[in-house]
Amino acid sequence: MTLEKIWISYYTMMRKEFVRIIRIWSQTLLPPIVTSALYFLVFGNFIGSKLPPVHGVSYIAFIVPGLIMMQVITSAYSNTVSTFFFAKMIHNLDELIVSPTPAWVVILGFMSGGVIRGLLVAVLVGASALFFTHLAIYNVAILLITVVLTAVLFSLGGLINGVFAKGFDGMSIVPTFVLTPLTFLGGVFYSVQQFSPFWRGVSKLNPIIYMVNAFRYGFLGISDIPLWECFGVLLGFSVLFALIVAYLFRRGKGLRV
Repeated sequence: MTLEKIWISYYTMMRKEFVRIIRIWSQTLLPPIVTSALYFLVFGNFIGSKLPPVHGVSYIAFIVPGLIMMQVITSAYSNTVSTFFFAKMIHNLDELIVSPTPAWVVILGFMSGGVIRGLLVAVLVGASALFFTHLAIYNVAILLITVVLTAVLFSLGGLINGVFAKGFDGMSIVPTFVLTPLTFLGGVFYSVQQFSPFWRGVSKLNPIIYMVNAFRYGFLGISDIPLWECFGVLLGFSVLFALIVAYLFRRGKGLRV
């Protein structure tokens, strides 16, 4: 395929995902806003107002970056796993596979849908946070790099889940039993510096804690973990997941129901 045709294929997939996300906004964009608003209200205002500052900032300001990141992770992952599985179920994926479109373009198309939804959710949840607290951005570049890499990583993770999912139950296992516990234990609501050295080390086994801290640094300029470690984990997992997805597509594993 020529570069022009490759671009048309990718743009078509990306535009289809964007239109779908906007068309069913009440399912894709509204729930993260409502859920985050409840967290801001209960944990930020009601409970947070009675807690001391964390690293010199109010508790609600401390948890806002983590809550935004939590919604980005969930949205990017769920978007990709659902669209990929439905493409398998209605055999739309078969048409993409037999077409001249390279596999990497198909992967990029599905992944872009998750990234777009993740970025839209980040903006909307961040805007809703302004109703509860003042937000100041410390470093825009770190903020953007972190949210994009996180959305890419979990979009690829959603693709892996979609490949192995045999039904609707298969799509919900990882978000329920893996993502939710890791997110809540990923430093969203607390600083790992409050732990003893042993539990601080255990916490660092959770990859989400690196994403939350990098994103928090972009907002507040504070992080429990050095930035080079945060970005090293993000890039490492992103490359690993990309290689796994490429291998699965090349072998044709799980591409048909």
